Amino acid sequence: MIGLLNARWPQRLLDQNWPIVALVVGIGLFGSLTLYSAAGGSLSPWALNHALRLGVFTCLMLLLSQVSPQAWLAWAFPIYGLILVALVAVELVGGLGGGSQRWLELGVIRLQPSELMKLALVLVLGRVYHYLPLSHVNRSSGLWLPGLLILLPVGLVLLQPDLGTSLTLVGGGAALVFLAGTSIWYFIIPAGLLVASLPILYNMLHAYQQRRVEIFLNPELDPLGAGYHITQSKIAIGSGGLTGRGFLEGSQSHLLYLPEPHTDFVFATMAEEWGLVGGILLILAYGLLLAWGWRVALRAGDLFQRLVAGGLTMTIFFYVAINLMMVMGLAPVVGLPLPLMSYGGSAMLTVMLAVGILLSIDRVNRAAPHRGVGTLGLG
Repeated sequence: MIGLLNARWPQRLLDQNWPIVALVVGIGLFGSLTLYSAAGGSLSPWALNHALRLGVFTCLMLLLSQVSPQAWLAWAFPIYGLILVALVAVELVGGLGGGSQRWLELGVIRLQPSELMKLALVLVLGRVYHYLPLSHVNRSSGLWLPGLLILLPVGLVLLQPDLGTSLTLVGGGAALVFLAGTSIWYFIIPAGLLVASLPILYNMLHAYQQRRVEIFLNPELDPLGAGYHITQSKIAIGSGGLTGRGFLEGSQSHLLYLPEPHTDFVFATMAEEWGLVGGILLILAYGLLLAWGWRVALRAGDLFQRLVAGGLTMTIFFYVAINLMMVMGLAPVVGLPLPLMSYGGSAMLTVMLAVGILLSIDRVNRAAPHRGVGTLGLG
């Protein structure tokens, strides 16, 4: 880590973008409040642990905000390689949970490497395109390496199996490739082939994944079985009305009708008690965070910083969008948490690390705003 932190980092820490730090911490604390209610007004087993993790990861986020973007450029491939090795280790010695093999038991922490790969993939693709000549972006010589870097972790994550995380890896990688200036036709043609091959892909899914797709299309097929999650989530959100039933008054979660009220369906837990108003305010908070991330990308001083900032912002966006669509019945249930709200260490760590890197890029370019180029393209 020598050389990663500037010698003047204590002073530069004082110049931090504190409104964004407060926004992130505020969302996390609201998550603790929601988890407190989900447990029936108890700090255990979720709310206190969530708050403690938030405190530790906030310190880590602030520390990473002092790391030079050039250090991320230099360490992109080693970080990617290390997490790729961790994904292989998951297949060999990983812990089981919920029918999947996704975690490494490290004693004090249960780490899910696939979550950290979302960040590593952005960093390594940003480095590739930073050094790739503009004339090679749309040639086969400039496409095979990014494609390989995306497909390797996606293949390992699908083996776990974890369809939700693999989709976010594909989405995040594809978004960065597009931001780098790759022609839209390289996305339209594969998308058309994907649609045409959906019947084949459906038959390749595990039985429980096929059932999720069927229930998404028609939850009434099994309202007390496979469709129970989506049905109860909709009931919880709808019962909240405009202003909610009131703090600690959510019957769906307290009476155990709502499955996973502390993880995948934490938004439904919140919406039942805080209503449409609470849901809109939470979505606006995420919107402010995402808008800031794009602003960081647009004013970044070089291609690597622009692509990394844009890629990390899209990674956070996929977390929020997929989870909200899932709990509202607009997408199949794929087990993706809501950033900073859902209980779970790996997802929170990933988002806080992403914000820390964004703060690092923001800090450098706020000191020299004239360096921003105003676009995310290669031009």
